[in-house]
Amino acid sequence: MLTSRKKIGDLERAVMDVLWNAEDGELLTVREVHALLADDRDIAYTTVMTVMDRLARKGMVEQLRNGRAYTYRARSSRGEMTAELMRGTLDEFAEHDRRTALAAFVGVATDDDIDALRQALAELERR
Repeated sequence: MLTSRKKIGDLERAVMDVLWNAEDGELLTVREVHALLADDRDIAYTTVMTVMDRLARKGMVEQLRNGRAYTYRARSSRGEMTAELMRGTLDEFAEHDRRTALAAFVGVATDDDIDALRQALAELERR
């Protein structure tokens, strides 16, 4: 499980973006991820390999052996990961501080954000 203590850096996010953009459930090799990242940045293969291994240790990606190599896929969607990060952050605060943080978040939310929150709350009430 991802916790707020397992925040990700820019390169980790770039790797996650590649994995999230893969077809549902598609497993990618380090070589494939490196090739996609190398289109936009100068990055060593070994750096990508290290980052992917780190993401696997953090529990953010699934690492499966395929012959002599490993293949990878994201363990959760972008939305699920973001929700876990938000929950983890909120869990670090007392109840009063959580309410204050949520109110502050809603206070600067866009109209689209507020619509999404209303829809999510309505869905919860229907259950």
